[in-house]
Amino acid sequence: MSSPSSAHWLSLVGSVWLQTINGPNADFPVYSSQLKEVKGISQVRLNFLAFASDAGKLFGWLAGVAALRLPLWAVALTGATFGLVGYGVQFLFLERPGLAYWHLFLLTSLAGNGICWINTVCYLLCIRNFPADSRVAVSLATSYLGLSAKLYTTVAETLPRAARARYSTTKVYLLLNAVVPMAVTLVAAPSLRVVGLKDRKRSKAPFLAMFTITLATGACAIVGSVGAKSIGLSTREHMISFFVLLALPLLIPVVLRIRESMAKIREAKWENRVHDHDSDGPETAVSVVELAQVEDKQEEEPQGQEPEQQRATGQEEVGGLRLLRKLDFWLYFFSYMFSGTLGLVFLNNLGQIAESRGLADASTLVSLSSSFGFFGRLLPAFLDYYTAKRGCSLSRTASMASLMAPMSGAFFLLLHPRDMFLYASTAVVGTCTGAITSVAASATNELFGTKNFGVNHNVVVANIPLGSLCFGYLAAYLYQRGAHGGGRCMGAACYRDTFLLWGVTCALGTALCAGLYARSSRRAAGRLPR
Repeated sequence: MSSPSSAHWLSLVGSVWLQTINGPNADFPVYSSQLKEVKGISQVRLNFLAFASDAGKLFGWLAGVAALRLPLWAVALTGATFGLVGYGVQFLFLERPGLAYWHLFLLTSLAGNGICWINTVCYLLCIRNFPADSRVAVSLATSYLGLSAKLYTTVAETLPRAARARYSTTKVYLLLNAVVPMAVTLVAAPSLRVVGLKDRKRSKAPFLAMFTITLATGACAIVGSVGAKSIGLSTREHMISFFVLLALPLLIPVVLRIRESMAKIREAKWENRVHDHDSDGPETAVSVVELAQVEDKQEEEPQGQEPEQQRATGQEEVGGLRLLRKLDFWLYFFSYMFSGTLGLVFLNNLGQIAESRGLADASTLVSLSSSFGFFGRLLPAFLDYYTAKRGCSLSRTASMASLMAPMSGAFFLLLHPRDMFLYASTAVVGTCTGAITSVAASATNELFGTKNFGVNHNVVVANIPLGSLCFGYLAAYLYQRGAHGGGRCMGAACYRDTFLLWGVTCALGTALCAGLYARSSRRAAGRLPR
């Protein structure tokens, strides 16, 4: 059995791998146009399929309840099974007339619900195994979710030609979405457990190593998205380097395990020497007892400080129906919906946006948004790590409000018809959306406490299906109106009104989140000792 320190980091590596594969719906824009033709559906119905994946999050609270009763590895495997069934059945029967539209909707919703189960496991592992650095651990792990679309597009592009010739692009992605999460979950399952702490000292060196690996992984993703061919790097070479970087975090628990084994050997030798000198008199035995008592006090002292820290912050534990009666919950719910969820809707529509602008391949745009989303998710981890070293902490609600403002500007920038502005705005929206979704996990913890986090956060993310339905339907309706009865709309005007409305909505979300920050900061100031 792994010792606690290495086991903690092994659980974080497992969380990183799970997050990397836990965005199979992020590759939907790559094959959405082909799916639309295969099933002969309109843009509005296609957008409802994008909403279906988010609709599964309406029942995400079941994952939080299950996490209270089941081992975390069982919760993760349940989520992977939902994805295997949801996407696997679509892969097997997509081109058959017996697979009706409502079948597609239900299967996609099932797969979307599976994402919630895996996310819940990752959040709980980071919070419980790294209580002193929970924000940093959560942000690090969730940053890899931004690489999901990049992962799936890279694997799809490097499949053998025979496989790509046999299956359509849609079926290739459906197969990957079904099989990859289950395979990775089975590999990571042994590491998905909460490990008791011997002490609560901050781990500096492993986090610095993790940051370095993570930055290198993100840089590799960016190069593969926008410039691999320009520097002479083939798709297969890029994929190999990408997967090597994803495997590198495993070195951290391995090195820690070796160090712990060496420490145990040294400790055993020291105990043998003490035992050999026991005959020298009772003084040595007394000193050994006193040393053991001092070590016990040192281990108990940080644990005894935790309740005092909680009382100092005055964090309130909120759960159940009480959550829905809180004004802070509704401010948080709608500010998240008008920003992070709105960004996800934009990313779901990238395929149609690229097609309307005359771009030949949407995968480049999707990879770009995925890579910048990764850095956006990583940004809060950097800020948390360095502010914690200085003895301070950033408010999550303030961070969310500051990220919403540039996102609103990016939607207005999309009104310009040039492709350069499309790529720049996609990078900004991807970065801000990634950062907001990463910050939101810790914001739920900050606002409503840790005890009911698994259920509370899944209630909060119920805004995603609601926002996806409203904003996605609006975009599809305006697109269909621009098509003048045809199946396709071409030109920058197809999404002009949509971008304008989205920009205004995001600005409103910024104002709501600023109001939430003002309320929470006044409440925190009132709890400070006078």
